[in-house]
Amino acid sequence: MIYLDLLLGFLRVGLFSFGGAYGAIPIIRDTVLSYGWLTDEELTYMIAVSESTPGPIMVNLATYIGSTQAGFFGAALATIAVVLPAFIVMLLVMIFFKTLLKNKYVQAILQGLKPCIIGIIFATGIYMTGNNCISLRKNTSVDVQAVIITAILAVMMFGTRAIWKKKISPVMLIVISACLGIILEG
Repeated sequence: MIYLDLLLGFLRVGLFSFGGAYGAIPIIRDTVLSYGWLTDEELTYMIAVSESTPGPIMVNLATYIGSTQAGFFGAALATIAVVLPAFIVMLLVMIFFKTLLKNKYVQAILQGLKPCIIGIIFATGIYMTGNNCISLRKNTSVDVQAVIITAILAVMMFGTRAIWKKKISPVMLIVISACLGIILEG
């Protein structure tokens, strides 16, 4: 039964997710909470972990949840289920690529989806920020090292723009934050 739940749950996520991972978070949240696979707080942590690991957030979450619920086969099934709809759509798009993208109705649909996706991503950010503020009020302790690392990264990011008129690479920011984490936490 768990295999069917994983298949149907992540197939739904894959079918109805538009706008990338951040646009999919509300659907993932609804699916994961309705099946009881993770709590709301665990999901927030897993989203953070999925963002910092290579690969798409949806695939990382599906693989993790499938693994915790049903082992290797659950991970494989959940991953395939979340990726399959996009794979099929991309195959169809590639087959009809030239005529499909020139169609004025398809262009209208895509233009109409943009504001919806922006709104979903914005609402997700507000929701996650609200949850973090609530957990901070409950915990009443702030991780000083995390604040220091964030401040140093912000200064570096905005400083390089102001001084050299260049953006610092996101990869470089990740490497710097890892080194700072080792220094401050180690």
